[in-house]
Amino acid sequence: MPHPIEAVMRDKLTAYFIPLHLEITDDSHHHAGHSGAKAGGGTHYTVKLISAQFRGLSRIKRHQAVHNVLAEELKAQVHALVLHLDEPS
Repeated sequence: MPHPIEAVMRDKLTAYFIPLHLEITDDSHHHAGHSGAKAGGGTHYTVKLISAQFRGLSRIKRHQAVHNVLAEELKAQVHALVLHLDEPS
């Protein structure tokens, strides 16, 4: 069962970016015992997102946009976020 923070992230990313593809993977189990890891997961994620919102944006601007949308989650719960952000081909 997905961690509740994953549903929040999915809702926010979907509402803002209207993705053609969105995949969120909880990688927390790979980081048990590392800094920022908490029992029960929900701290380390990989996000694959394809959105027309990324057209014309540099890689840095794409990452900044996602970080802005998920600012609350990154402050409170999510310790690490790997981002794969693309525009439609």
